[in-house]
Amino acid sequence: MKLYRFLHKLRAAINNIETQFATSEQQSLMLGRLLSENIRARKRITSLNEVEFKVFSQWGDDGIIQWLANNLDFPNKTFVEFGVENYRESNTRFLMMNNNWSGLVMDGSESNVSQIINSEYYWKYTLSAKSAFIDKDNINNLLSSSELHEDVGILHIDLDGNDYWIWKEIRAISPIVVIMEYNSVFGIDRSITIPYEKDFYRTKAHYSNMYYGASLRALHQLSTEKGYSFIGCNSAGNNAYFVRKDKLNDSVREISLENGYVLSRFRDSRNEKGELTYLTDQNRLEAIRGMPVLNIETNKIEKL
Repeated sequence: MKLYRFLHKLRAAINNIETQFATSEQQSLMLGRLLSENIRARKRITSLNEVEFKVFSQWGDDGIIQWLANNLDFPNKTFVEFGVENYRESNTRFLMMNNNWSGLVMDGSESNVSQIINSEYYWKYTLSAKSAFIDKDNINNLLSSSELHEDVGILHIDLDGNDYWIWKEIRAISPIVVIMEYNSVFGIDRSITIPYEKDFYRTKAHYSNMYYGASLRALHQLSTEKGYSFIGCNSAGNNAYFVRKDKLNDSVREISLENGYVLSRFRDSRNEKGELTYLTDQNRLEAIRGMPVLNIETNKIEKL
């Protein structure tokens, strides 16, 4: 009898938490819709941070994406996002729930994908979720098998590793907007990326978590080769935005690398025990000094 009462109380407590979470999420959606309406009329901006706001994104990317959705021509209101974990914090979820876009999300963890599939929003919207560790050999097959139209609206790549190499390899789709995570610690002067490793894992590569991805200059060079223009970065200094050149207009315009670059300020460095060390500025680069990087311009391995 005591066990029954305990389980009953436990179930009631869980239900209460779920109700509070659902209420909080609905309130966030309502606020997001108000903020989205507020930026709808903003046709000319000098920086993407003018339209930032956060609902489900880690930083202010929800607002940037809403502004782009209002100011670009998207024949297909679809998205693809890599590295979403359990999708609770992501850049495309508000777009799906507020604008009714459909899309594909992928993550390397089967547990994360299972949480997505079992969520309430999974049946409410046209969302596909796949568990896959993405590499150069499988990325195009993963995209092709999802029956996506070539002109995907938005592609967001956040893999904490081979981001440059995966975008370089993609041929199955030609997204209108590409959001790429860049490594601000690598600076703006060098066009560099980590050398490709199929099973690259950020923490294993270097305990500090500072050694991953590519510099903004490397991604900028790749974007030009693929027919895209750089339009700026979020104010956090970790996501860069590129728009297919045929979709640029009077509101969404190309800017220079120097004017659009943002230096990150977040302090997520770690020591060998996995504890936060809160390194800032040049100290972050010193933590990974000597690690190998590929110079995109010379195609030679160099050291940080």
